Amino acid sequence: MSIFITVAIIFLVLMIVYQIAQASEYAASLRSSESERQKKTNVVMASLLVAFFLCGLYGIWYCHTNLKDLLLPISASKQGESYDMMFVVTLAVTGIVFLITHTLLFWFAFKYKSTESHKSSYFLAHNNKLELIWTTVPAIVMAVLVVIGLRNWGVMTGAAPAESEVVEIVGKQFNWIVRYSGKDKVFGKRDYRNINDATNVLGMDDKDPASADDIVAQNGEMHLVVGKPVKLIIGSRDVIHDVGLPHFRMKMDAVPGITTTMWFTPTVTTAEMKKITKNPNFVYEISCDQMCGKGHYSMRGTIIVETQEEYNKWFAAQAPYFAPQNAAPATDTTKKAEATVAVK
Repeated sequence: MSIFITVAIIFLVLMIVYQIAQASEYAASLRSSESERQKKTNVVMASLLVAFFLCGLYGIWYCHTNLKDLLLPISASKQGESYDMMFVVTLAVTGIVFLITHTLLFWFAFKYKSTESHKSSYFLAHNNKLELIWTTVPAIVMAVLVVIGLRNWGVMTGAAPAESEVVEIVGKQFNWIVRYSGKDKVFGKRDYRNINDATNVLGMDDKDPASADDIVAQNGEMHLVVGKPVKLIIGSRDVIHDVGLPHFRMKMDAVPGITTTMWFTPTVTTAEMKKITKNPNFVYEISCDQMCGKGHYSMRGTIIVETQEEYNKWFAAQAPYFAPQNAAPATDTTKKAEATVAVK
C-alpha cells in the first residue's frame, strides 16, 4: 500500500508541475509576444528535464541504499559465486553506459535548447567511422558477456565430479518429490505406468532390486552435505515445472518425458545462513519458477544443508520407500481372506 501511495504522490506532483507549466505558458501569452513566450517555455522544459534526471539518479541511489535488504544473501554454492560475479560485471558495464549516455542526453537537451541566438537545424549526415565504432564496441562487449554466461552454464550442466551425491527431484502438481538412491547408490527403474499416488508416487519398479533401498521424500525436503558436490536428476510427472534454487543461483526446467540435470557444491550450511541473515527461521527454498497451474503458488520445497555427520544421522533414520511400514494398508477384502485362511 505504501508503494502505491508513493507512486500516486509522484504522479500528482508531475501533474501539478505540468499544470503550472501550462498556466505559465497561458500567462506569458497574455503578457508577451509569441517569441518571448516560446523562449520561456524552452527554458522551463529544459530545466524540468535536468530536474527529472537528477531525481531519477536520486531514486536509484535511494532504492539501492534502503532496499538492499530485499536482495538475496551471499551465494550458498561455489558455482553461484561465478554467477554473482557475472551479474556484477554486467551491471557495472551497463550502468556505466547508462550513466554516460543519459547524462549527455539530458545535458544536451538543456544546453542546446532553442533560443533567439541558437535555432535548431536539420541536416542529413553520415559518418562510417562513427557507425563502425558504436556498432562494433557494443557487439564485442555483449559477445564477451555471452561467452562468460555460456561458460558458467556449461559448468552447471556439464559432467558432475565422480564423488557427487546424486539426488532425484520430480515435480508434480503441486509439490516436489525427492528420491535418494540408498546404500547401493543405484536408483531403481521407473515407469510412468506404475504411478499410483497412494502406493507408488514415482512409478518405481518394485521388482527391481535397486528399488529396494530407495528413499522417497514427498514433503519436498532435500538434505545435502556442505562442501560435497550434488547432482540433481530433474523430471516432471505432469506439466513443465522449474527447479528454482535462488540461494544457490541455480535453476533448471523439469520437463515431462525428458531428464535434465545440473550440479553444484553447497558451501554454507542452513545453520550458518541463519546467522548470516540473522533470521532464525531461514530455510533454503526450492521454488517452481514456471507457471504450472492454479496451485503454482503453493509449490514450494526446502533444502537442508548440513554437515556429513548430521546427514549420516538423518539418512540412517530414513526407511526405504517399499519398506513394510510404508506399504499401503490392506483392504477389508484382503483382511477377510487372511482371517479365513487363519481359521482353516
